[in-house]
Amino acid sequence: MRSDNRIHKAFYTAEPGQLVTSGGRRYRITHLVSVDSVFAVDLETNESTRLRIDTLDFTPVLEDAAAKAEVPRKDLAQYSDEEWAEAQRRMQAIKPLLDRPMRPRSETEKIAQGVGVHVSTLYKWLKAYQLAGHVSALVPSKPGRRTGVRLLTDEQEKLIESVIADDFLTKQRNKPQHIVDEVNRRARLAKIPAPHANTVRNRLKSLPARQTLRERGRRDLARGLYEPIKGEFPGADFPLAIVQIDHTPADIIVVDEAHRRPIGRPWLTLAIDTYSRMIVGLYLTFEKPSSTSVAMCLANAICPKREYLATLGVAGEWPVWGVMNVLHLDNAKEFHGAVLERGCEEYNIDLQWRRPGVPEDGGTIERMMGTVANQVHKWPGTTFSNPQKRKGYDSEAEAALTLAEFERNLVDFIVNVYHQRRHAQLGMAPIKKWADGVAGDATRPGKGIPAVPADPMRLRLDFMPIFYRSVQQYGIQIDLINYYDKVLNPYINSTDPNDEKKRRQFLIRRDPRDISKIYFFDPLSEGYVQIPYRDIGHPPMSAWELKDIQRELREKGRRDIDENAIFEALGRMRAMVESAVHKTKSARRQATRNPAKMKHSQDGQKPIEVILETEQKHKQPVLDDDPFAQPVVPFDDISVYR
Repeated sequence: MRSDNRIHKAFYTAEPGQLVTSGGRRYRITHLVSVDSVFAVDLETNESTRLRIDTLDFTPVLEDAAAKAEVPRKDLAQYSDEEWAEAQRRMQAIKPLLDRPMRPRSETEKIAQGVGVHVSTLYKWLKAYQLAGHVSALVPSKPGRRTGVRLLTDEQEKLIESVIADDFLTKQRNKPQHIVDEVNRRARLAKIPAPHANTVRNRLKSLPARQTLRERGRRDLARGLYEPIKGEFPGADFPLAIVQIDHTPADIIVVDEAHRRPIGRPWLTLAIDTYSRMIVGLYLTFEKPSSTSVAMCLANAICPKREYLATLGVAGEWPVWGVMNVLHLDNAKEFHGAVLERGCEEYNIDLQWRRPGVPEDGGTIERMMGTVANQVHKWPGTTFSNPQKRKGYDSEAEAALTLAEFERNLVDFIVNVYHQRRHAQLGMAPIKKWADGVAGDATRPGKGIPAVPADPMRLRLDFMPIFYRSVQQYGIQIDLINYYDKVLNPYINSTDPNDEKKRRQFLIRRDPRDISKIYFFDPLSEGYVQIPYRDIGHPPMSAWELKDIQRELREKGRRDIDENAIFEALGRMRAMVESAVHKTKSARRQATRNPAKMKHSQDGQKPIEVILETEQKHKQPVLDDDPFAQPVVPFDDISVYR
């Protein structure tokens, strides 16, 4: 059982007095120097030095000093809807204390009274959240948090849910007593015992206040009460108050790595801080927008960018990281999903959707997309914004950049040009606006340096797709592919603890870019374990390749599709792609997406450099640091493009 004094901290804040390590040495922070650096004293030599925040490691010092004993967190998907609703209710209760830490005790007592708890309980919730930094710390530690909840039959549960959906979460705005009466009426008709009136009222109280207001026709009030930003959208008041995110096909044709022939337009996902107009995250891919694209971009936005810039070979500073308060999204289907929504709830990110028919809601990100497009139009292979502007320009013939080269030049433009130049609406450069918002200026205090993720890998896992599978003697099977590691042995043929007639289902996450491994959530250690293919001789492949192979086999009338048939088909498909790579764009695109087969050029030529503002003819050498030349490593570091 988890001890109450054992905390898994999601984020660490650089502040005076904080113990850290850097380069294997221990330091104590003494001063905050800038938005991305601190002064710290070496604990052994007592010498002061300047350290970059994104190079600091907080965890080892805490562990060595036994200041806090950490335990792994449960996966977000393992909390029941009731547990998660209670955590959200507690989060809403302590939000006023987070916004105003100096609030008088008399006001705090009123808040506690309003949520039906003693003021000491409210402070206990506040402390738990501040120590951990994530909402799951507010999930009740013991099951059965409400008297009688687990005694209700399935019929009673469904009865309450149906009445709430039909009569409470509507614009009619019926009162709780009406819901109690309607539950009793339907119970009599169904000839089942009516739940107690207090049980019904407690269910109504457990509903998220934001959802209740929205469903009952009061969306504007919900936004006004629960949006953590005090001000009109999109005029955010401080860095990371509101981040907008959106997709667009890049206005450029890129070429393949092997033969430098045109393969099509990549998709770009961008996230922008509406306060400073800083780009906080991006993601480039040939695949169409999906929840994975959103998750990649979101994780890139939250994590430091130092290693990402180093991998791309881009000189410059991108001192942006941390969790945003509000994530503002389009209503497109790729932005909706249980994994994305619960992941955002875990890190207290308020998801808000654009209102249909109100284009100004996405004005900031759309203007940024336009700025990027204007720059891309200056590079070889641009498609411009429409056929009229492209008239007389052969985009495919002029194409010269690979996807990796395009990404490098795009990031270089963002970091060293866009962030540094004066923004017309701000009256200053975005990097200056960000620094003022973080550190403060002559007229107003700063918000402070954003907290650094303590475990970036866990953050990425929280946004990965989820599967539930039992463990068989051969291991775990997903989409006809088998996975095995000896760590699975204790769980082979195990039964559900609550129903011995059913197989126990285990939680698994998988990166669709490389399905050669899965991440198994071990119930004993409450941590993830990487599980490879059962047959480790099989090559890596992406989920989209697997789907395409299974579709092709079904179309050919194959009914005995198994793992061997899939990998035999994969081998044939890749062989055909390799032989056809000179013939068609689609084949070249497929070769580029292959996570295993793209190899380095054998001629040893060096990477090309694209000169901004200047058109450059084709036939360029191949990048030595081709990110597609190595097997894809899912989420190993979101700041490193694979």
